[in-house]
Order: sequence, then C-alpha cells, then structure tokens
Amino acid sequence: MIIQEKNLKSTEYKFIVAFIYTIISTIAPIAFSEEADRDKAIEIESDTMTVDDAKGISIYKGDVILTQGTLIIKANQLTVREDRQGFQHSTATGKPTTFKQKRDGMEDYIEGSAERIEYDGHMDKVHLYSGASVKRGNDTVFGDYIMYDTNAEFAQALSGTTKNENGDEVKKGRTRVIIKPKKEN
Repeated sequence: MIIQEKNLKSTEYKFIVAFIYTIISTIAPIAFSEEADRDKAIEIESDTMTVDDAKGISIYKGDVILTQGTLIIKANQLTVREDRQGFQHSTATGKPTTFKQKRDGMEDYIEGSAERIEYDGHMDKVHLYSGASVKRGNDTVFGDYIMYDTNAEFAQALSGTTKNENGDEVKKGRTRVIIKPKKEN
C-alpha cells in the first residue's frame, strides 16, 4: 500500500508539474508559479477513486478537486496512468476542467479551463481541448485547442472546425489573445 501511495503521488506530481509548465509557458512573458507548491502535499478529493495496479491506472470521479499549495485543479474526472516505459499520462475532463495557481512572488494568479486537459509524460506535452483558455493577470489566450511542448518550450493555440448539415467542414472559431496595457505607476 505504501508503494502504491508513493507511485500515485509521483504520478500526480508529474501531472501537476506538466500542468504548471503549460500554464506558465502559454502566455508570454514567462511567469513563474509559486515555487513553494512543489514541496506541498498533494490532496485529491472525489466522490469515487479506483486504483488498478495491474493496468497502472487511477481514476477519480465526481467533483474532483486536486490541491497542492496554491494550485487547484477541478474536474469531473481525473484519470492517471503509467505506460510500460514508466511515463505518466493524465486526462482531466469536465464542463469545464479548471486550474488556478498563484504566481511566484506576485499577488496574481494563472487560471485556465477546457473541457479536456491531457498530459503526455513521454512526449512532455500538455493539450487543452474544447473551449480552452489560459489567463495570466489581465492577459488571456483562447482557442479550441492549446498545446504546450515542455521540452521545446513551444506553445500553440488553434481554432477548430465542425461539419455543417451537408457534411462539409466549416471553421467554428478563431484563436484570440487579449493583452491589456500595463498600468504605469
């Protein structure tokens, strides 16, 4: 049981670290998350939890709230799995799934939401799907899809398409960035 708890905490920590990198790097200039959060315990609340060690998967369902220091992730479901090479993969879903974390040394927060947020530990990429947004201070990025590659320090926001009644693909939205002027003191 202690080994399960350590593996679960390691899996959850890697998901959180990737999540933090996504939030930090999606909006320029780079902001730093609350550094002390890394040393805090991870607490997950949910209506149900299922751990299948044989398959290397943990599933949290129903009003999921993950807290680590100032980081708060809310979802309807959080699934964490480990592949055969030991890489972590996580999926948080909800309408929406949200996150919020205090920036290091500042009084403001980084916040975001999407219907689905996935982390690929093997490729070190975070994907935010469907109605994705990331806000830092007064600046916000919107898109149907936001991806961040933590290795390449590369972020991308895209708009999506949908099919009309004739089956033709139609653009359904555009990416949008709102950058508000900095107040001069």
